[in-house]
Amino acid sequence: MCHQIRRFSLGCLYRRLSRNKVLLRHLVVLRPVSCFREMEMGNGVAETGIRDRAGWRWVRGAAAGLLPSSLHLPGELNWSAPSVWFHAERDRWALWLPVIFGVGIGLYFALPVEPSPWAGLTLLILTSSALALTYRGQSARLQSCRLMSLLLVFAALGFGMAQLRTLNLNAPILERSTGPTEVRGRIVTVEPRKRGERLVLEMPEIRGIPAEQTPERIRVTLATGAQGLYPGDWVRGRAKLGPPPEPAAPGAYDFARAAYFKRLGAVGFAYGRFELLPREASQALVSDQVRQSWEIWWADLRHRLSERIVTALPGDAGAVAAALMTGERGRIPESQLQALRDAGLAHLLAISGLHIGLVAAGLFFGLRGILALIPALALNYPIKKWAALVALPGAFAYLMLVGATIPAQRAFLMTGLMLLAVLLDRRALSMRLVAWAAMATLLLAPESLLSVSFQMSFAAVTVMIAAYEGRRGFFASGGRDFWSLGSLWRYGLGIALTSGLATVATAPYAVFHFNHLALYGVFANVIAVPITALWIMPWAIVAFLLMPFGLEAFPLWFMGLGIDGVVATATTVSAWPAAALKIPAMPVWGLIAASLGGLWLAIWTGRWRYLGVVPLAASIVSVMLWRPPDILISADARLAAVRLSDGSLWRSNAAVNRFAAEIWSRRAGLDPAAKSRGNPLGQPNCDPMGCIVELKGRKVALAWAAGALAEDCALVDIMISRVPIRRACAFPEEVIDRFDLWRNGAHALWITGDDIQIKSVAQTRGKRPWVLLRGEP
Repeated sequence: MCHQIRRFSLGCLYRRLSRNKVLLRHLVVLRPVSCFREMEMGNGVAETGIRDRAGWRWVRGAAAGLLPSSLHLPGELNWSAPSVWFHAERDRWALWLPVIFGVGIGLYFALPVEPSPWAGLTLLILTSSALALTYRGQSARLQSCRLMSLLLVFAALGFGMAQLRTLNLNAPILERSTGPTEVRGRIVTVEPRKRGERLVLEMPEIRGIPAEQTPERIRVTLATGAQGLYPGDWVRGRAKLGPPPEPAAPGAYDFARAAYFKRLGAVGFAYGRFELLPREASQALVSDQVRQSWEIWWADLRHRLSERIVTALPGDAGAVAAALMTGERGRIPESQLQALRDAGLAHLLAISGLHIGLVAAGLFFGLRGILALIPALALNYPIKKWAALVALPGAFAYLMLVGATIPAQRAFLMTGLMLLAVLLDRRALSMRLVAWAAMATLLLAPESLLSVSFQMSFAAVTVMIAAYEGRRGFFASGGRDFWSLGSLWRYGLGIALTSGLATVATAPYAVFHFNHLALYGVFANVIAVPITALWIMPWAIVAFLLMPFGLEAFPLWFMGLGIDGVVATATTVSAWPAAALKIPAMPVWGLIAASLGGLWLAIWTGRWRYLGVVPLAASIVSVMLWRPPDILISADARLAAVRLSDGSLWRSNAAVNRFAAEIWSRRAGLDPAAKSRGNPLGQPNCDPMGCIVELKGRKVALAWAAGALAEDCALVDIMISRVPIRRACAFPEEVIDRFDLWRNGAHALWITGDDIQIKSVAQTRGKRPWVLLRGEP
């Protein structure tokens, strides 16, 4: 009997489907061309089989070589091997719905211009109508059309939700930079930094800016710190503000887009300290008194707990403890963060499934263990469900305390569903759980699809769940004692396996966003993850429980011992040769190919899942094909860079715009800490007026002053000027002046033979609500 065979057999499937000759005859997936003909015929079945085509014998022979020998392919039937595989995994179809939903979101953000406000609704109505029409019959072809229409509905729904999110925000953006001016507002968050602190203010008042043009939130960096200031306080001070910065290069990270969806319309730095306003002054700033929001209450609690943690556990260990317990990572030294990144341990600081799961597990098993000591309760009441009821709000409290980041939201959704499964006596861990969590996250915040935290978090958990489903017996304890030699060996091997899988799954996103790949992450995680899971986080839970009594110093001291071990591991592994590879930028199509290939491998369970290796290989090739720009110019025209024949970058001025220089070096696969090469020609061809560089047979002028234009215009092929070119500069093939940089942002140039390709930041960003359209400077 087919149901008695544990491993799926396509032969069994054929024997079952052969009872229905009509369905088997038309078991071909997705035939959109013939959909409307099927609708006209109603429930009738059209004779469109391919058995009489010239190539059918060859198709049958090829399919027979792929399918098991037990599956017979009769000549009189319209048989398609992919159709069989597709229908055999009917229970996995729903897992693709969040993927298609995400495709719709991606299409919205990929548009070069903002669509009509009715575009999303129109697409949804059209696709829903097409889906409704497919219910006029039940033939095999109409079922295929119905499936395709359903996918289009979800794509349209994703598009519409992303557009609706953008329309609902409509957050003002500061149009021009201001000089030092007075700023007032209420603190939303206080982010400690190694040098100073960052304040996010809501309901700001900016002197000289009309109320209708004032952003809803602004971010101000204080170099002197913000002692005594907490979320919810009203403050006043002087600051220099500007719009959120645009990408440093075409295709680089767009901070302005991310800031738009956080309602952050201006950033800047403060002059001196910000003063705390008394309640009377605060009431005068707003017409009606507003109660502290839910977000501010948690932010205030987070900041106060962080201060208590670093007071009880001073030093770098206290900074890491505060990051693990409250999500505030600003106090950790940059050298320590870099060591954790190079060792592949940075995920330990990003509050995600490991932390949320350990907190929930600690509360669940701790309470269940205590209740089990009372026989009257253990024997007569469902103490397992009681423990789940306590662990769920405890995990939610931890989620809010750490700031409810995207990985933390994903982890809580999955943990909450697992605890709900315990309450309902259902299986807890499955790929459907990941799909539900992804769908919920994208519904609440469609823009999160573009964030590295969403991409890396779901990539890692999807691959690990797929591995768990495929090797469920290996991960099962089999009733053995955890501390037995076999269980410990299985636990260590499981950590190595999951670390390796997570490293491979997140590698494309690490390359795309950070141009960085940690090679020895598996070795570091085998040591650091058990320390975190079995020592650091349990003591963190104890510290949380003892904080109301002021006794957190004792558990924090023990927690610090474990943190020192993790940091020592990171420092050691990051010092190994080639611990972190610097990789050039991956194009967007390479990231899409890697994502689709990974999803194909993880979602399907049959042999055809290995077809996902093809797009994965294409994503690797994309990195090899991408060529860094030959010339880069910053948006403020203060910095230019030229790529030399050996691949290194020469920068016009190493002392200015260091952030842009770091981005350029990283995207070229170079170490940002490496010093800029000297004169590219090794001869004195630079002076205070500018530089002339010969590159691939072309002469390029970098003019810093107007006095250099008259001479350089007659000598060079490419003119790049920091000053406006108001008169004709006819000889160069390409001219980029201050006006071009002001309007279109940073520029990148590729020189290939006789062709010069120019791409600007404005071209890659398009005309969207988060993009400022600039006029003359």
